[in-house]
Amino acid sequence: MSLSNKNMKYLRKLRGWTQEEFANKLRIKRSLLGAYEEERAEPRIDVLEIVADMFKLSLDDLLRKDLSETKGSYLSKRRAQKMAAGRGEIPFVPVKAAAGYLAGYSDPEFIDELNTFTLPMLSGGDYRAFEIIGDSMMPTPSGSVIVGEKVESLEEVKTNNTYIVVSKTDGIVYKRMLKNNRVKNKYTLVSDNPAYQPYTVAAEDIVEVWQAQMIISKANTQQRWDVGQIASMVSNLQQQVSVLKKKIN
Repeated sequence: MSLSNKNMKYLRKLRGWTQEEFANKLRIKRSLLGAYEEERAEPRIDVLEIVADMFKLSLDDLLRKDLSETKGSYLSKRRAQKMAAGRGEIPFVPVKAAAGYLAGYSDPEFIDELNTFTLPMLSGGDYRAFEIIGDSMMPTPSGSVIVGEKVESLEEVKTNNTYIVVSKTDGIVYKRMLKNNRVKNKYTLVSDNPAYQPYTVAAEDIVEVWQAQMIISKANTQQRWDVGQIASMVSNLQQQVSVLKKKIN
């Protein structure tokens, strides 16, 4: 297999993408990507340029280097550069990378390939940023980025605080977490928008928890409620609180 073909297959698997997902990102047919990976066709230069831009590579790297080799690979170099810089770089998980994150959250190479940024007010911790979509945590607007600090043990979860919860059953969600006093191995996830009903998730299905530290959103996107909406929210919230009290106690 030529290096460019091999590298395309390696990079796709590194991100945890299917051939269909990767082909869509490259704006080509899945069958053509399959032909590239099986070395039945040579990748077009315009396709290679998209791959290079996507993974922050030069065309020379893509065409002449075996990226799967650990020693001297661009992934190793990027990791070393980050460590040498000594900055608290925060990996960013956009919605489009959520599926790949569920498969690669514990893979250092996958995390290395995520875009990063720094925040001067956050340092000395293990942070990660997640894009959220939807109105379940209104007034936090859809499209906001939640920066969370890693929670090493579920025992550290504080009731009613907000967290990014990564689970096998629900993927990546941003919710308030409540401990269940009756059942130790289950947690109740609650939305700030009372239109959404609380639900439970088993501890064994939770793979990561990040306590929300900062919310980054675009200016002028804050939700504004009218009096009718507020009255309805209060009524729904009261009902939910009553139900939750019965479940937890």
